Amino acid sequence: MWAAYTVSAYGSGLGFGALPLLAVLVLHAGPAQVSALSAVGPAVGALIALPLAPWVEFQRKRPVMITMDLVRFAAMATIPAAYALGLLGFAQLLAVSAVVAAAKIAFNAAAGAHLKALVRPEDLLVANSRFESTNWSSIAIGPPLGGAAIGLFGPVTTVIADALSYLLSALGIGAIRGREKTPPPAGRNPGRAGSVLDGWRHILGDPELRALYLNNLLVSGLIMATEPLLAVLMLRQLHFPPWQYGLAFAAPCLGGLIGSRLAQRVVTRYGRHRVFRTVGALRAVWLIGLVLVRPGVVGLVTVMAVELAIIINMSLYTPVLATHRLERTPEHLLARTLSAWSIGQQTAIAVCTALGGLLADTTGPRTALAAAGLLILAAPLLLPRGTPAPAPHPPAPTRS
Repeated sequence: MWAAYTVSAYGSGLGFGALPLLAVLVLHAGPAQVSALSAVGPAVGALIALPLAPWVEFQRKRPVMITMDLVRFAAMATIPAAYALGLLGFAQLLAVSAVVAAAKIAFNAAAGAHLKALVRPEDLLVANSRFESTNWSSIAIGPPLGGAAIGLFGPVTTVIADALSYLLSALGIGAIRGREKTPPPAGRNPGRAGSVLDGWRHILGDPELRALYLNNLLVSGLIMATEPLLAVLMLRQLHFPPWQYGLAFAAPCLGGLIGSRLAQRVVTRYGRHRVFRTVGALRAVWLIGLVLVRPGVVGLVTVMAVELAIIINMSLYTPVLATHRLERTPEHLLARTLSAWSIGQQTAIAVCTALGGLLADTTGPRTALAAAGLLILAAPLLLPRGTPAPAPHPPAPTRS
């Protein structure tokens, strides 16, 4: 499973920001269109993924993961085909973004549930830290190589690599040995509204998860909203070449190796809830620094320094959060809870990105970056405080 994840992560690293880059470099899109691509696609994908959550819950997880990988491969493969025929358009990029976002939510829900079945409870944090380190190393290596590949072979090169990585991931998941346990049946109507909303009921009914969830919505939404704003600012207004734009995001991702490798040690020494309060706050305070970006080497170093500070703290915080979420969620609610979490996060990213794009269109990307940097300073107020509450575990469904 880790090998399959690695292949997919490195493919996505090569294709980091591929759709916004295509919109800017091929379709000559402006700030509003680039932000719409980053917002509308994931928002529609979240809507598509909503009814998939109860279906994923009551299926064997490996076939679901393979299916979602194949769906993403097919969707991404349409882009180079359309480009070769001279038919690539903005609507197609939106559609592909939506399909990939929906498949990603369903894949991650199945993968999280399957990970809890594969790994001993005491090893969950180590496993999540390894996934996290793989993710950041792929972003560190992938974007510079992707930028160079775009310069040498054309703008759809990284899209092709990303598509093939999903195909290889599906093959890797299919090679996992051992028979997977079949979940109990869902009852007569697994797609009813109650099943779809059960994940949110669990999150909002658990004081710990509720605080972490609300904090995550705000932090993720505002950080990701800066990506298309920086793309327009750096590529169109400050005239950074694509390889420098990729380097600005790639080099700081080496900090993700530091944070993820420290997670187990820091939790052992200071405790999980101190990590949530301290590191959770630290990952939010640096974003305002992006307002200071200027042309040339100084501007490039500024982006890299801000991103490094954010990534070190995020990479330490994220595996601890992922482990905590798995431990506080009963098995019969895992896929729905993880889907609800991802759908909420995608929606928050979409809303923040759309609002950031509108603000950038009227005032400029630098003003929108300043707004995001100021708003995120309120996020630490949402983190849990005091003594950890016991986890409410609703009873598992009975067979019908």
